[in-house]
Amino acid sequence: MSGNEPRLVDDYFRHLASELGHYNEQRTQAARMRLRAAVHHGLVELADNGFAGTAVVVTARLLNSRPLYDALDAHPHADLALILSDDVFRSAVAGGHTALRPSDFTQVAVKEKEYESTAWLTVPTLGRPRPAADEHPTSADRPHHAPADTNGGMRNDYRADRINVTNMTGPVDARNAVFGFGNTDA
Repeated sequence: MSGNEPRLVDDYFRHLASELGHYNEQRTQAARMRLRAAVHHGLVELADNGFAGTAVVVTARLLNSRPLYDALDAHPHADLALILSDDVFRSAVAGGHTALRPSDFTQVAVKEKEYESTAWLTVPTLGRPRPAADEHPTSADRPHHAPADTNGGMRNDYRADRINVTNMTGPVDARNAVFGFGNTDA
């Protein structure tokens, strides 16, 4: 397992959830940005049309999986739904290399095209937008693993020796970078 994988699963997504919350605070419900994210690891090859390899295919299948879409549908106030491949979950989270707990995740079956596997899903609610005055969130708005008195299962007690925060306000040269974003529409 790469030394950066736990930091990606832990730090990056904690910061992403927080930044999405800040961004969405000033938006109407219809204008909010809500993201699906998937993490898997493996070898990636440069191809004529971008990147290729089994790891790319698995990540795409996870990102387009029904459980990930359903998670955002079930939690309308959440800004982010995150799914980890079984390998990443077992090595980074269950292995104790992140501040996330295994109980923060729900095991799901992913069946997408020819891909079929177990994956692990969480809906971090850290930084979620405050409900409008006419909205009254109920316990149904929170993921079942996130008690009302916590940060949605995200703990802030983790202190890395280095924390990376990337703020981009202008053009970015992202050649040879891999980003995976998707909209919440089915």
